[in-house]
Amino acid sequence: MELKLLHLYHDIMDLYGDKGNIKTLEYRCKMRNIDFIYDTCSIGEQKDYSSYNLIFMGGGADKEQLMLSQDLQNKREGLEKALKDNVFFLLICGGYQLFGQYYVNANGEKIQGLKFFPYRTEKSQKNDRCIGNIYIDVELGDDKFKILGFENHGGQTYDADDKYFGKVIFGNGNHYNSKYEGFFYKNVIGTYMHGPLLPKNPNLADFIIKKSLSKDYKEVELSALDDSFENMAKQELLYNLGYKEV
Repeated sequence: MELKLLHLYHDIMDLYGDKGNIKTLEYRCKMRNIDFIYDTCSIGEQKDYSSYNLIFMGGGADKEQLMLSQDLQNKREGLEKALKDNVFFLLICGGYQLFGQYYVNANGEKIQGLKFFPYRTEKSQKNDRCIGNIYIDVELGDDKFKILGFENHGGQTYDADDKYFGKVIFGNGNHYNSKYEGFFYKNVIGTYMHGPLLPKNPNLADFIIKKSLSKDYKEVELSALDDSFENMAKQELLYNLGYKEV
């Protein structure tokens, strides 16, 4: 069994250590003797996107998003085919924004998205910035758990609430004081949660691994790993934030 991951714009979109998500996926695959194959695709390159199990795109500032926006449009046809072919997508912050309708940055420049999904990201009208730790309640099919992350975004995303990734327990979410965070639909997770996201959320990492492998394998069962260290780290963070589970 093997998991093939494509990292979009690995050399441009890596804000707040987003590559740590890939290291977590690699570690959890190797602990289960699942071959982990890592590939990259940046400006001026094309791949057979449908040949992968998982496509990852991290976050970047306005400058980086402008830099790659036209190239991303050149990849649109292949990426759309990958979506239809059940490749799983994990999109963080800027990656999340650019798969929607558009993003209006801090300077008022409108960056066209791939328009795969209905949400849009606008410039904050009151200079509200969503920054800090965030904790959300997620329900991904039969999987239910809580996720801890870190958000730092000036863009305010709207029209994603009917397909949200999670309900906000504390933090902001898609926009300032939103009740919902991110976007989840079939084989796509889009989220503002940096940090990176997956090291302190092993349940989510395993959900993504299983969904990614299901593209090529009919029955996927993941053996249990000892996540006591990861869970202890998560609980310590929550304790330091003054949050106690009810």
